[in-house]
Amino acid sequence: MPVTIAMYDKSFEHIEVPLNALNLDIVVHTFGDDGQFQINGAAVAPGDMDVDYFWLSSHVNDGGFRGKAFNLVLDCKSVGVLQTFNAGLDNPAYKKISDKGARICNSSAQAVAIAEYTMAHVLSLYHPIDLQRSQQADKTWKSTPFRELSRTNWLIFGYGPIGQELAKRVKSFGASTSVIRRSPATSDVVDKAGTMADLETFLPDADIVVLACPLNDETRGFADTRFFAAMKKGAILVNIARGKLIDDNAMISALDDDQFAMAVLDVFHTEPLPGNDPLWSHPKVRITPHTSYAGNGARGRSDKLFLDNITRFLKGEPFPDEVPPQDIV
Repeated sequence: MPVTIAMYDKSFEHIEVPLNALNLDIVVHTFGDDGQFQINGAAVAPGDMDVDYFWLSSHVNDGGFRGKAFNLVLDCKSVGVLQTFNAGLDNPAYKKISDKGARICNSSAQAVAIAEYTMAHVLSLYHPIDLQRSQQADKTWKSTPFRELSRTNWLIFGYGPIGQELAKRVKSFGASTSVIRRSPATSDVVDKAGTMADLETFLPDADIVVLACPLNDETRGFADTRFFAAMKKGAILVNIARGKLIDDNAMISALDDDQFAMAVLDVFHTEPLPGNDPLWSHPKVRITPHTSYAGNGARGRSDKLFLDNITRFLKGEPFPDEVPPQDIV
């Protein structure tokens, strides 16, 4: 029996040629914006579908079909494996899908882009680029001193694909890297590692603090008053994980009191961020609209991940990106 693969019709249009080139024993069923599968020219409801492997690619975002797509996966009679475009699985739909017996693989495709986003924003805060542009406009020849990333101390919360890609880049600048993770294990690019129990002993030494951890019961709101009180004066906070990791009121108070210098935020409690949210106009907050993933190489890496994983699936091999059910909460 061929393996049954389900995907959005726009995803199939995108991946059809390289997928066919693998010459796998598969049959692909696509669904469209009407929420129905098309099989032999006939519309079939999700409730009548048994799917071995479901690829939920980022194309559902392009078509504005994202919310409906999660419901469609849930409505399927059965799903063996779901490979999704998300790195974090805090959307409640994932727990429901997992509870129905599906194995879920998350995405590492955006890790390189998010790591580069983080480096770009920190560099732009350390280097007086706006001043240099202003002096160019004024034809002013004057030195513009800046702080080097070399010898800075970085603290990364979470050491999945994003944290790993970031640590590699940080290390290449001659900075030191510390991580907070489940297991306090170091590596070539990690100088020091601890768990959440070590949080307040690691924070005072960190020049740059990056939140790259999952949102779960342990991490929800953990960046609170005590967290910010422990931060180093002059430190930069970057959140590229989930907005609900941070107590916004505590963060704003800490910024107002100069407990740390700057917050770079790509994620928020409510998205899009409401126009009346005080974060928009705070002078020590830099906002981007959940766009750190949007590097031009992310889709290509996502394609490769799918093609590699579907090959593993047919060979009965394990997935490197499968998330244990107990971690989906």
